[in-house]
Amino acid sequence: MQIRTATAADWPQIWPFFDTIVQARETYAYPLDLTSERARGLWLQPPPDHVVVAVEGDHVLGSAKMGPNRPGAGSHIGTASFMVDPARSGRGVGRALAEYMIDWHRRNGFRGIQFNAVVETNAAAVHLWQRLGFKIIGTVPDAFDHREHGLVGLHVMYLPLT
Repeated sequence: MQIRTATAADWPQIWPFFDTIVQARETYAYPLDLTSERARGLWLQPPPDHVVVAVEGDHVLGSAKMGPNRPGAGSHIGTASFMVDPARSGRGVGRALAEYMIDWHRRNGFRGIQFNAVVETNAAAVHLWQRLGFKIIGTVPDAFDHREHGLVGLHVMYLPLT
């Protein structure tokens, strides 16, 4: 598996799993009526964001976007979002993207990484982030309308890099 900077040419492979993940209403609060074009604009954002794909040969296995959590006075704290093709889950793609993301933030002088909205029922993600050193610093109750579980909390998670 290789991780490299995403290009517009990768979008046709990202879009199907992006849409599948959004439509599942289990981990992301994107609008359900996103078109491919609108979703591409939300995901493939220009610098200071950095978007990567995990690939095996010509196949995109997953993608991550990262960059400042807030502009200006908050830009020293990073954030990131991840999507792994559900057909490729369980192969270490998410962990590889996460390790890349942490290293990228360190190399670029960020002082920490904050996730604003990790769905508390997304046990695999919560477990991964905790194994990588993130702490839950708060949970907003009933902030996410999960397809199966109804209203569930969103964790705010943080990893200091200094």
